[in-house]
Amino acid sequence: MKFDLHDLIAFRAAAELSNFRKAAEAVHISQPAFSRRIDKLEQALGVKLFERTTRRVTLTAVGREFARKIGLLLDELDETLLTVRGVGTGRMGEVTVSSVPSTVYYFLSQVIHRYRERYPKLRVKILDASANEVLAAVSRGESDFGLNFIGSSEPGIEFRPLLEERFVAACRRDHPLARRREVSWSQLAAHDFIAVAKSSGNRLLLDQALARVKDRPQPVYEAQHVTTLLGLVEAGLGVAAVPSIAMPGPDHPLLVSVPLVDPVVTRRIGLITRQGRRLSPEAQQLYDFLAEMKLTPRAVRRRSR
Repeated sequence: MKFDLHDLIAFRAAAELSNFRKAAEAVHISQPAFSRRIDKLEQALGVKLFERTTRRVTLTAVGREFARKIGLLLDELDETLLTVRGVGTGRMGEVTVSSVPSTVYYFLSQVIHRYRERYPKLRVKILDASANEVLAAVSRGESDFGLNFIGSSEPGIEFRPLLEERFVAACRRDHPLARRREVSWSQLAAHDFIAVAKSSGNRLLLDQALARVKDRPQPVYEAQHVTTLLGLVEAGLGVAAVPSIAMPGPDHPLLVSVPLVDPVVTRRIGLITRQGRRLSPEAQQLYDFLAEMKLTPRAVRRRSR
């Protein structure tokens, strides 16, 4: 068939704008040249694609179906060309990021949204998993990089800190502890305590930090994820110790956080990469975008609201 890509692009412009003059301006050619392209395409196909009046052009039934299929074809072609051209500029491609769930929900999702406003063709694959699984995904090369609170002392892993946050007591607003300015771990132990399971990185961190604390809290309930803990607290089953960014905003109708002391326990969230691995241009750009952000726990919570 005697037509080319320029004729298809002209057809799509006319189908979208329903006006040959505007469509000709959109593809930067004169209106007579534009009309010749449409005539050429209709003759090659042997069908009428447009019904034309002096003011407006409308697609025929055949034209509407052809426009749908050509739109898909040209979009796929655009994406293919952007992929080939964008690999060297980091503006196209796929990045795989592994992250602990609380960081995904309260931080990473907002960052990726802002990043894609700048690079809309970027595809991001998120592996949300436990701290140990995030570490393993980075070590095995299953993700380009990770967001984790463990990895700073792991062999073969580079850790770049982003944020330091403290653990807080999570309780209902009608709980006796909710009225306190701060709560010690021994005071927390006087109430039904909900903890993450021993397989959790947060549990390991807390067990190490509280090893010398007398009368430390003993769990009545255990769950795998911090979000599950908060659900149990909200249901009135007890109190929990969670990272501060995992708590909802101060306007939450049921939950409130109280700083934990004696001791103050913190964790550092950072970017982890496998030593010696060179990131792709698009992965490096997203990594740098995260690394350059100035973060505090309060700022992260504001972004999550």
